[in-house]
Amino acid sequence: MNSLVIKPGSSSHSAYNLRDVHAEVEERHTLGVLVDNEPGVLARVIGLFSGRGYNIESLTVAETDQLGHLSKITIVTTGTPAVIEQIKSQLGRLVPVHDVHDLTVEGDHLERELALVKVVATDEHRVEALRMADLLGARVVDVTHESFVFELAQTSSEVDRFIDLMRPLGLAEVTRTGVCAMMRGAGAAE
Repeated sequence: MNSLVIKPGSSSHSAYNLRDVHAEVEERHTLGVLVDNEPGVLARVIGLFSGRGYNIESLTVAETDQLGHLSKITIVTTGTPAVIEQIKSQLGRLVPVHDVHDLTVEGDHLERELALVKVVATDEHRVEALRMADLLGARVVDVTHESFVFELAQTSSEVDRFIDLMRPLGLAEVTRTGVCAMMRGAGAAE
């Protein structure tokens, strides 16, 4: 059992300064969920999150096995370790779910997000936007006399950085896919 010692004369003797040193911190987790590719599955997964007040920061879904009629849902969420365990457990009990992997704890994994970023700029801002895009690995997928659309497939933080750099140069519109993730190496999460 831990005890709290407060020294006389210390300004921390007020009950308002006491905090739970064992309070759990929220963590970001990326989950890979293998499901049947059938109508209503995504709605059930989303319903599990919304019905319990869990937040989804990013969600992507696509068929990954045509012969087996399976889709992979990649979900990025935050919560305390207990909440994350509860989410995984509840996802695993849904009927169309075959497998749930917490890529964050299972090992080294890759995450990428695709973004389309439109910049409306003239003169020196056009030149600077092109220079920044080249440096950060974005490619031009559409160009007019007034605008560019850049395509960027990077980590979410790198996409955020690119968007922040384009703001003063004429950022007009952003569309993002959400995170796609996969374990590194020969192992498969399916």
